[in-house]
Amino acid sequence: MTKQEKLLWSFMALLLVVLFLLSSTDLIIKEKKTDIYPVSIIISDTSDEYYANFRKGVDKAAEEYNVDVSFITLFEKGDDIQQMELLKREMDDGAAAVILAPAKPEACAKALDNMVLNSPVVVLGNLFPNELVRSSVSLNYEDEGKKLGQAIASEHSTSLPVWIFTEGLDYGYNREVYDGLTAVLKASGFSVGLYEKKEIETFRKVIEGTVYPDSKEAIIAAIDVESLDEAATIIAGSPVYGNYIAGLYGAGSTTKLLKQLDNGVIKGLMANNQFDAGYTSIEKAVDALHKRQERDQIILESYYINKSNLRESKLEKILYPID
Repeated sequence: MTKQEKLLWSFMALLLVVLFLLSSTDLIIKEKKTDIYPVSIIISDTSDEYYANFRKGVDKAAEEYNVDVSFITLFEKGDDIQQMELLKREMDDGAAAVILAPAKPEACAKALDNMVLNSPVVVLGNLFPNELVRSSVSLNYEDEGKKLGQAIASEHSTSLPVWIFTEGLDYGYNREVYDGLTAVLKASGFSVGLYEKKEIETFRKVIEGTVYPDSKEAIIAAIDVESLDEAATIIAGSPVYGNYIAGLYGAGSTTKLLKQLDNGVIKGLMANNQFDAGYTSIEKAVDALHKRQERDQIILESYYINKSNLRESKLEKILYPID
């Protein structure tokens, strides 16, 4: 082999090595980088047990939009001050956007006005006036209460009182639901009693009071999912209570509550598409990051569900969404 041939072969070997090194890096073929958006969801509760369908929607959207979701709960239920501290912490730690289920909407809105926000916010509830609150995903809460009241009025005599159970009127949007519900009930001629959960046994004592010391029938309307869940558990725990509670109604559509509806413990409840709420909140958060839309409010529809329409295909898709 001549000297020229040796040099040529050496050059070819060196060229192959260089080409291999270039091809194993992004110097020749640059891989398209996928942006990952960190988004924090801060709820107003100490547990996410009532957010199963919402989280299914969140997970679906997160997969499609390359979002890394952090789901944040509170140490104490309904603590709006701590909620704002967590919002600031998440933003300081690099959250590109925050989705907020306000514990006390008025207090949270006021607190946001006094904060310097470095990331956009999507509210699960009514749209706040703050410009960095880019979108909201909410219900017509007063209308939800009215629909519940209309269902009760159509199914019962006004001779029975309606007892309204709630974790608290200042918690979330319970007051708006309460206003819609009581407006219809009072206009229909029902007497109404309000029972806010001031202690652990509040609801149990009220239900037991239908039996002891004086037997009397009543209707219960639980206007938040926690209250409905607790009331249903108490009533299901004793066959005696069913003789005195003429009907248990409320808001919420967890798997447990739907089973109680199917079993006849709950007579009717208000539900909405929680899967869509979760999906849309992530979608709106990503849109806000790209500044793709004006400030807007998405209003989800509420549906009255009872045992007779529980199996309708339209409602089954809402109540039992597939991941």
